[in-house]
Amino acid sequence: MKAICVDQFGPPEVMKLRQVPDLSAGPGQIVVAVKAAGVNPVDTYIREGWYPIKMNLPYTPGFDAAGVVVQTGQGVTGFQPGDRVFVSGSLTGTYAEQVLCTSEQVFRLPEQISFSQGAALGTPYGTACQALLGRAKAQFGQTVLVHGASGGVGIAAVQLAAAAGLTVFATAGTDKGRRLVRQQGARHVLDHHDAGHFEAVKQLTGGRGVDIILEMLANVNLDGDLDALAPHGTVVVIGSRGRIEIDPRKTMSRDLNILGMSLMNADAKQRAVIYGRIQAGLEAGHLHPVIGQELPLEQAPEAHRQVMEAAHYGKIVLIP
Repeated sequence: MKAICVDQFGPPEVMKLRQVPDLSAGPGQIVVAVKAAGVNPVDTYIREGWYPIKMNLPYTPGFDAAGVVVQTGQGVTGFQPGDRVFVSGSLTGTYAEQVLCTSEQVFRLPEQISFSQGAALGTPYGTACQALLGRAKAQFGQTVLVHGASGGVGIAAVQLAAAAGLTVFATAGTDKGRRLVRQQGARHVLDHHDAGHFEAVKQLTGGRGVDIILEMLANVNLDGDLDALAPHGTVVVIGSRGRIEIDPRKTMSRDLNILGMSLMNADAKQRAVIYGRIQAGLEAGHLHPVIGQELPLEQAPEAHRQVMEAAHYGKIVLIP
């Protein structure tokens, strides 16, 4: 089979397409023929070598994919060859024609969801679900601001929040992105390049602020987020690319909460709950991943460049 291989940490060009042996399922394992692989910002951080998770070289990047089961190992129940599935996490990396997973990393893909859409589920929807419903414990009728909502996680968060009965505020940096998030269920859409957008959130909520903020770029926005939160509000830090100085007194005056989260911290029981919720949302038609671009597997370096551009929207997927 063909797979992207990384022999050394560095720029996108360190990813090379190679011919490697086909995979075989051991006890409790499943081999999936990959029809589409999702590209996430975390993939680029790991490739660069500075992320806390250090991969043993050489390795194949990627955590998310969708495809068809081709082999199951001893003790696997609930899946058989031919099943349409999506995966969140793997033993071998998803930027390949095949991926080896444990049975806990594989989930059924509804017929109405394409393989490319399935490849957008694992990290983006899992992260959004855990941030909103797990960490922030969002409730019907609350208000939420999704900061940077036109990417994969942001779109997932908007859809999940709208389906849960929250009033959704969202920001995006382009006209195209703002139109997109409005189509996904955001009631109020703002430009996060506008320095006045925090104050606009306060005005739109009658001066109260929002109950929850899901933050994709905390090193830029966190101090402003604290101004836009309602009393006892919560900001969940999903992404950050550096340090930021905040005024802690803002948290004290209104009993605010700053929570961090990483999907990688979720245990098997939590992941079962997360993806059970996602599958239910897919079946009900509330969730529908938006694909921004499909690229052939050999263009993985270009995909890594594009996923880090502020103007990109939706999900970038690789097609083996």
